[in-house]
Amino acid sequence: MKKIIALTWVALLFTTFTVSAQQDKSKRPSPPASVKGTLGSGIVVSIDYSQPSVKGRTIGKEIAPYGKVWRTGANEATIFEVSKDVKIDGKVLAAGKYALHSIPGEKEWTLIFNKKWQKSGTEYAETDDALRVVVKPLKATSFTEKMTFTIDKNGKISLIWGDVVVPFTVK
Repeated sequence: MKKIIALTWVALLFTTFTVSAQQDKSKRPSPPASVKGTLGSGIVVSIDYSQPSVKGRTIGKEIAPYGKVWRTGANEATIFEVSKDVKIDGKVLAAGKYALHSIPGEKEWTLIFNKKWQKSGTEYAETDDALRVVVKPLKATSFTEKMTFTIDKNGKISLIWGDVVVPFTVK
């Protein structure tokens, strides 16, 4: 009987530790977000990411440093998924899931669609790249504290953050 009680206590403690060790993603400083859209051509695009906040920092310096590969979000890798083969700014990308990384820059951003999508946000290997596209950032009309993606029916996707808009087109 003592063994059963002892084993029950061990199991209870283990369960308590396991549950408390699992972090509620909604309570992170960079909360999870997702956006999904169906383009006029029937292509479904979804982006699952975490929203870093600017918090008074400068994009390109303290956050998302210019010239360096960045996870394009926070926490785990940002996942970009398309239901059919598409062209992103004229370059072919096969249907599937990708980790979205980028190389921010003042005059251009390189968007990187990486085949290895199940990973931490900081893990990156160029050998796993499926596609790279260079786009021109724009000045936002208003300031956006938390990084946000938008998708419109015409295939225009925008990363909006701080005073920057990084647009690209999916067709």
